[in-house]
Amino acid sequence: MKIHFLGIGGIGVSALAQYYLAEGYQVSGVDLSSSEITDYLQKLGIEIKIGKSADDELQTTNYKLPDLVIYTPAIKPGNPQLDFFTQKGVKCQTYPEALGELTKKYFTIAISGSHGKSTTTAMTALALIKAGLDPTVIVGTKLKEFGGTNFRMGKSKYLVIEACEYDSSFLNYKPQIIAITNVDKEHLDYFKTYTNVVKAFKGFVSQLPVNGTLVANIDDKKTNEISKSRFLISNKISISKYSLKQKEASKLKKIIKVPGKHNISNALAVLAISRSLQINDKITFQALSEFQGTWRRFETKDSLLNNKKIKIISDYGHHPSEVKATMQAAREKYPQKKIWLVFQPHQYQRTYFLLKDFIKIFKSAKIDHIIITDIYDVAGREESGIRQKINSEKLVEKIAHKNVIYLAKENLEKEIKQNIKSGDVLLIMGAGDIYKLFDKF
Repeated sequence: MKIHFLGIGGIGVSALAQYYLAEGYQVSGVDLSSSEITDYLQKLGIEIKIGKSADDELQTTNYKLPDLVIYTPAIKPGNPQLDFFTQKGVKCQTYPEALGELTKKYFTIAISGSHGKSTTTAMTALALIKAGLDPTVIVGTKLKEFGGTNFRMGKSKYLVIEACEYDSSFLNYKPQIIAITNVDKEHLDYFKTYTNVVKAFKGFVSQLPVNGTLVANIDDKKTNEISKSRFLISNKISISKYSLKQKEASKLKKIIKVPGKHNISNALAVLAISRSLQINDKITFQALSEFQGTWRRFETKDSLLNNKKIKIISDYGHHPSEVKATMQAAREKYPQKKIWLVFQPHQYQRTYFLLKDFIKIFKSAKIDHIIITDIYDVAGREESGIRQKINSEKLVEKIAHKNVIYLAKENLEKEIKQNIKSGDVLLIMGAGDIYKLFDKF
């Protein structure tokens, strides 16, 4: 059977492609541009076409149609590739639909939440591996423990997945265990209101079967409310609650390598999941103590810039809550050092909808130098006219703080190299292409 992936370089789609390759299927794919991920998939033996060559291939007389097409939700009707396969009668599924089919075949543990999903999914996977449960894992980031990829093929009944709420994707999944790390004002370009965000999470929890398990962060107001749902009681759902107030939090703070209260909270979620699976606490603590962190989540390296020794950190944070937590973690880890932050806002709509939150967190930040660069434009996700309402210069004007400046992306490298001092810490944050600056340094 041949399975073809549209947008195969996506962090979720690429993991699913690896799953089907491991299962012995013939796998191919296309993407708009090459990346570390597409390069890695090609090394595994997956045939990938990039850019226009993908469209050209469809016009060749000897092109063999796939049996199934799986595509990223970012691709909408009207896309030439998707329309071609639809017209030819090929079965086409979105990534969430295809992953949803997979969740029915396994005992699925789904990690959801507005923030902390990837880290908590990774930690959970490592706890299950340490316990000998040999899970299959699909996670939205690359792990050192998986050889620098976002997928692991296991041989057991267990499947651990990261369950994203955007586009209500997670409503396709049928898990036995759901963890909710938090529920925040995120993806408002899709949900429009915070009420709709909460409604989606309630809908996801309602997917749990009788005798399923909900793991809930009761430090988070909305998650705590969801954990008291009548549905959970009537369907005999086990509710495992966790909080930074519980005694294990102090022990976790001492043993985990990733900084910040938010990561202690993530680790507590893993402890609750492990206990629901009857995993011994000693095994879970050991796994959490060995966790090395994930790609672009407080990823730290030493660097030499113009003969100046500095510490650089790359982080994926792009929502005000994430940015605030990461800045606090950096200050906690480096209390005496001068910290620079380069932040690339992600998506005009997110910046506009959450403008007051961004202003608040940057005004109160305990960071020495903050540089906000141009907003990363997300293709197909921006409303017309939104660019006239907000940009990074306007954001900096509204923050109105002496430590916060705007700088165009092309000027970042020169500014930092000239002004940063030996011993300083450089935090590079955003979900767009700002990580390339980290790679460069």
